Amino acid sequence: MRILLFAAAALLAVGPKTYAAEVTFYEDALPILQSHCQGCHHPGEGTPMSLLNYKEVLPWAKAIREAVLLKKMPPWYAEKGVGKKFSNDRSLSQEEIGTLVAWADTGAKKGDLAAAPPPAKFADSWSIGKPDLIVRPPKPYRIPSKGVIEYTYVIVPSGFTEDKWVSKVELKPSKREHVHHLIAWVRPPGSSYFEEYSVGDFFVPSVKIRERRREGEGKFERRQLLASYAPGGIPNRLEAGQARLIPAGSDFIFELHYTANGTAGTDRPQLGLVFSDGPPRQRVFTTAALNSKFVIPPNASNHRVEASLTMSAKAILLDMMPHMHLRGKSFEYRAVYPNGKSELLLRVPKYNFNWQLSYVLEEPLTLPKGTRIECTAYFDNSWSNPHNPDPTQEVRWGDQNWEEMMIGFISLAIDADQNPESVFVSNKPVNKGTPAVTGGNIPAM
Repeated sequence: MRILLFAAAALLAVGPKTYAAEVTFYEDALPILQSHCQGCHHPGEGTPMSLLNYKEVLPWAKAIREAVLLKKMPPWYAEKGVGKKFSNDRSLSQEEIGTLVAWADTGAKKGDLAAAPPPAKFADSWSIGKPDLIVRPPKPYRIPSKGVIEYTYVIVPSGFTEDKWVSKVELKPSKREHVHHLIAWVRPPGSSYFEEYSVGDFFVPSVKIRERRREGEGKFERRQLLASYAPGGIPNRLEAGQARLIPAGSDFIFELHYTANGTAGTDRPQLGLVFSDGPPRQRVFTTAALNSKFVIPPNASNHRVEASLTMSAKAILLDMMPHMHLRGKSFEYRAVYPNGKSELLLRVPKYNFNWQLSYVLEEPLTLPKGTRIECTAYFDNSWSNPHNPDPTQEVRWGDQNWEEMMIGFISLAIDADQNPESVFVSNKPVNKGTPAVTGGNIPAM
């Protein structure tokens, strides 16, 4: 009943527009599906259904109606009218929602095929275009049909004898239905990160190694995030003159996180790289404000955790990606400038663990030296959270979904010859009892 009342209220909020007597698929619904839905809902993307043509869409007309009214689809969780605008905003306007609802309510009519827009084109393989280099683990990873699958890693040497600048990068699995997430890290020469493990073999880090990683030992140069994959995400595109650096002699470290679904399988992810034509104007890198010291009490419905990082040099903010697990409730980014002014950048009031979204700024934001990025997260460890594994348990940082994380990823652009490690200064704890671990040490997801 609650859902029906909400849907009715959402329908009333669609607006006063009066629709034509006949709202049809080809003239009205298809253009919206092409712009907002087909990017994920086409063969090869691992979504439950394809939505390319009338025959495919018709059985889902009522389900689409409900999904757009409740704003479950397309997935987009930034609060409208709050914070910055984002170039990758995939949400529907009220008019587009009204059109899809009207189409479903008036019989989901086909209409005139001649009025349909040209079919959308999707990359058969790589959304970044043909890579200059494809890197993959030496063999597939065997995914069991059941049980807990720990974070697994494999180290692959780059073989680079000179520094490489990468203007486009994409990481993709070969077996999407098993994937929780994938990350490709760069391990520069001299880094001690995972030095205990041999090249080319899959491994699960020991408890001791995981504890050391959790404490954030080392500096920025210990490892650098190059690319990631999670359901619903799309590769971020850099502007002309921007690139990521892979130093000569680096190794790639693939981080693999799979979820058993009752069927065994294999996956051999691929990392596609497009090299820059020449030295870039700006170097792009990813870091995070994070807090690994929190303790969420049992039955807490709105537990607050904070983290921050402070800029010791000017940088340009490109995107943000909040990350929590099943108890994640909401997340907020705020910039506090050297003059004391505070600006809300992003608010995600209803965080959804199933969709790990990046929010790409429509206009990149210059952060002066001394700017502090503050991240605030709320967790729901109560019975009212339907995704909560166990509200009676105290919850701390951990890799698995029934544990928690609090990470505010950000991507920054700096001068190409600037060292990212010089961009941050240490912070004092910002929340009594839950000290902030600050920028430079990027955690696993």
